Amino acid sequence: MTEQTQTPDVETAPQQRKTVKRGGGDPATRGRTTIADGVVEKIAGLAARDVLGVHAMGSGLSRTFGAVRDRVPGGSKSVTRGVKAEVGEVQTALDLEIVVDYGVSISDVAHAVRENVIAAVERMTGLEVVEVNIAVSDVKLPDEEDEEPEPRIQ
Repeated sequence: MTEQTQTPDVETAPQQRKTVKRGGGDPATRGRTTIADGVVEKIAGLAARDVLGVHAMGSGLSRTFGAVRDRVPGGSKSVTRGVKAEVGEVQTALDLEIVVDYGVSISDVAHAVRENVIAAVERMTGLEVVEVNIAVSDVKLPDEEDEEPEPRIQ
């Protein structure tokens, strides 16, 4: 007589991993994220420059100094020129100084800059943008040359 071993019918379901919570609570509450003013200024500066009709950022004097600084070896273009941010824990406020191209509607350009800056800053930082103040410091005329000095070496 042969002895048969009976095995119980076992369903072969895939093994599920149990998620183990370590430290308890939501990870978002386990620390603090701070965003520097300069980070928000860079985001806003790039977003403002993307708007059609914005010729440059900053006042004439800051653009002149910036153009000289940009030509120094190792220097880089300042994307924060013409942008000032005040950053709190959950909100930020921005001041922008722009130069518009001649012939564009300043109110339309300002509206587009506000929309673009708010969307970019809120999307990238999660901060609420409470205000974007825009000062138009100049109009770039078609026949007017840029205020950048001529390069000494060509």
